[in-house]
Amino acid sequence: MFDDDYFDDEGGSMDELLQRYELVKNGEGIGMMDEDDFERIIEYYFQSSNEEQALLACDIARTYYPFSSSVLLLRAEILTQAQKYGQALKTLDELEQYDQKSLDATLLRSDILLSQFKYDQAAAWLEQRTDEFEGKEKIELLLELSDVYDECEEFDAVFDTLKRIIKIDRRNEEALQKICFWADFTKRLEESATLHTQLTEEDPYNALAWFNLGAAYQGLKLYEKAIDAYEYCVAIDEKFEFAYRNMADAFMRLKWYEKAIEVLEKHLEIAKAEDVIFEAMGYCWEKQKNFQRARHFYRQASQLSPQDDTIFFKIGETYAREKQWDKAVKSYSVALHLDKDNASYCMAIGNCLMEMDAHSEALVCYLNAVRLKPGNKTTWIALLKGLYVSGYFDEALTQLEVAREHCGDKPDFRYYHAAILFELGKSKEAMLQLEKALKAAPRRTKVFTELNPEYMRRTSVTDLIAKYKKK
Repeated sequence: MFDDDYFDDEGGSMDELLQRYELVKNGEGIGMMDEDDFERIIEYYFQSSNEEQALLACDIARTYYPFSSSVLLLRAEILTQAQKYGQALKTLDELEQYDQKSLDATLLRSDILLSQFKYDQAAAWLEQRTDEFEGKEKIELLLELSDVYDECEEFDAVFDTLKRIIKIDRRNEEALQKICFWADFTKRLEESATLHTQLTEEDPYNALAWFNLGAAYQGLKLYEKAIDAYEYCVAIDEKFEFAYRNMADAFMRLKWYEKAIEVLEKHLEIAKAEDVIFEAMGYCWEKQKNFQRARHFYRQASQLSPQDDTIFFKIGETYAREKQWDKAVKSYSVALHLDKDNASYCMAIGNCLMEMDAHSEALVCYLNAVRLKPGNKTTWIALLKGLYVSGYFDEALTQLEVAREHCGDKPDFRYYHAAILFELGKSKEAMLQLEKALKAAPRRTKVFTELNPEYMRRTSVTDLIAKYKKK
């Protein structure tokens, strides 16, 4: 109810009004002050953080206007702001004797109950009052009710309340924007799709309804239907940027990367450049194996978000795909500098260094990865492979036992164990380990054979693998 700008509207007349009020307060005034003048005085003191004088002005105003619901409402608001909730509620009780259909009073009582953490009571109060209002007032009350249900964590009730608003006003922007989120949150996407299909049939130029329909289909993984809905949305409102974002995502899910790029380019035309858009474009070009173009957009993303380590990692990945190992190492190193505790970045650098025959440096990276994530099988596999390739077979056996202590006896570890024993000339032990690996995971033989394809020249090995493949 309070208006922060009312002083500007009144200009210098406030001083005169205050002088008149002082006379009235002291019993020296001639004539009466209007009810509106009292309201301005009360608001003046309230905005000046002078609660005591504001309440006194309310009391004086009531001697002249004892049935004024607006003065009572002001008094209740001041008491609420002062956290004097009991007095505020008593004031509202009195107000309702004179005005039972005051929306402001209804909402204020709800605010007081929320401030007292009486969420269920606030919701019950608003539900009780909904039938007493119509039109915009009813919508405002229902919007408040949806927020109260959110506080109560009655999330399905939030969705249902927003539906009630849309049935009254199918173009209510706030309700349409909120229901899109709650449909996804409450897993009521099919219901949302039905609701918004009906809306678009009744009101085919409702851009928000088309957007929500697209979002519902997208959540249901019906990407082509989602795209159709988004296309209707942007046909109605060509600057609806979130429709372009979601449409691009849907195209990417379908692996239609060229179309995704077209949509993202349109987004760049109508909206401010953002790192996520450039990153998405980089991803699309990367998927089309145009790594140079992908890096161009990843770098644009990094300029807008220079502390985002994942972007530099992605740049490194494009170089690695092109076998430009030295450039990949530089990008991965920037990512690691920004996130020093990322084991994946350590492994990526280690992999590049192995390709560059810098085995000792690579092993240091793998050891760092293991130190950062000792419970992760992938980091141990990287270290074991690095030791194997570098010819450190005894150390590989030692690290293999440590890996089992941290991760358990994984089949991949058995395959590595077999390969290491073969390299150490311990063929019988190697065959025992290979059989254990095959028993546990017969489809993982690639782990073993990729280490050294020569193993497949051994008849004993091929016979054993064939035996378990048949099983």
